[in-house]
Amino acid sequence: IMTTDSDSNHSPGGTGPTPEPSKWERDLLGRLVLATLVEQRRTRRWGIFFKSLLFIYLFALLFLALPHTMGEGGLSIGKGRHTALIDLNGVIAADSEANADDIIDGLRAAFEDSGTAGVILRINSPGGSPVQASQINDAIRSLRKQHPAIPLYAVVTDICASGGYYVAVAADKIYADKASMVGSIGVLMDGFGFVDAMNKLGVERRLYTAGAHKGMLDPFSPRNPDDVKYAQSMLDNIHAQFINAVKQGRGARLKNDPNLFSGMVWTGEQGLALGLIDGFGSADSVARNVIGAKEIVDYTPHLDMFQRMAQRFGASMLAGLMHTWFDAPHLR
Repeated sequence: IMTTDSDSNHSPGGTGPTPEPSKWERDLLGRLVLATLVEQRRTRRWGIFFKSLLFIYLFALLFLALPHTMGEGGLSIGKGRHTALIDLNGVIAADSEANADDIIDGLRAAFEDSGTAGVILRINSPGGSPVQASQINDAIRSLRKQHPAIPLYAVVTDICASGGYYVAVAADKIYADKASMVGSIGVLMDGFGFVDAMNKLGVERRLYTAGAHKGMLDPFSPRNPDDVKYAQSMLDNIHAQFINAVKQGRGARLKNDPNLFSGMVWTGEQGLALGLIDGFGSADSVARNVIGAKEIVDYTPHLDMFQRMAQRFGASMLAGLMHTWFDAPHLR
């Protein structure tokens, strides 16, 4: 049987030259190559995009970690003689931005900077943990002794009450607005009692403890007069510590008023008359007119989003366990 060259070129077992690809095969191959190139370009663009995001994120962290000058010309890295600023905002607690460790770190950095002419602690806080407030107070006193040439002034914005005022009294002087809220020198412990509600619902409380007072102030058990008395003694003790800190910080500037340590809160104007503050002013006016260094450099520590989330998650779990039976004493 005779075969032509055409037949041998297309036969599977032929030994002739490889057949030329047809048009549809060439089109398919071209599309595959084009798709590969497009995918490579897309991958390269996404890689550049994510690398740019990472660079911006790292730059932002570095930018926030450095002290900054807040002047009329905008935000710039501070150099030379300046006023150091640390912000204390919100409730003073271990799991908040106004925690003792961060505030003390900012204060220490401000005092140790050779260009610092004076320090302003700008406070806007309703109070919080007496422990955290006491630690900041002690740190301020220590830093002032180590750096006697650098004054520290507390400047109140909206409110500086209870634990916030506990911190402020460690300053050389306290400035506020006429409408600011200051004072509230007192301690409280609050909670709820559910005994009557449980009786109405027919719910029985079963509490087992080792230690006569381990279940003290349990909100689901009847109130024990001995427990209440002991809790009141703790509050009185913390209140005495608070009063001592205020007297130590304010000294003879305090007026003899029977309500001074009652937990009452006053306006800045009333507080000036009572000796709770020394005058009216803002951070800018104190920097310009009192310290004499108009350039303000911010030393407030700032956590990034991931650090803040991790810190709050861990602290909130601990706080939940602590407050299972009763609320810990706090200044508010």
